[in-house]
Amino acid sequence: MTSELEISGPELQYLVVEKGTVNDPASQAAWAAKKLIWVPHEVHGFVAASVVEERGDEVVVQVEETGKRVACNKDDVQKMNPPKFDKVEDMAELTCLNEASVLHNLKERYYSGLIYVRILFQYQLFLLLSVLPVHR
Repeated sequence: MTSELEISGPELQYLVVEKGTVNDPASQAAWAAKKLIWVPHEVHGFVAASVVEERGDEVVVQVEETGKRVACNKDDVQKMNPPKFDKVEDMAELTCLNEASVLHNLKERYYSGLIYVRILFQYQLFLLLSVLPVHR
């Protein structure tokens, strides 16, 4: 993507993530072993959790940040992308393109000081979020 724009120099730091920090094989293996997913959260929208047990239409997960176990409906959880997709420039590259993954990627890019929206995408995101149901 950056090659199309032919951007170089200091402004590149606001667009591109250094791939060596994202493509760490150890973090990829840890992610795969945990079976991480996104679960709805009252305050944060979605939080990362690992699957502990599956019971019919329900899944028991352990929230990564708190260690708390929660039972959720399978329809309410969303797949998480591997760490190699963290802070990706073009969200069309995400293997799991869902609400939680898009919001996570935007947040990660924002807190890293990277450009996180383009004008056209910002308008499309506004339209998308205005029609999606709110998890409460």
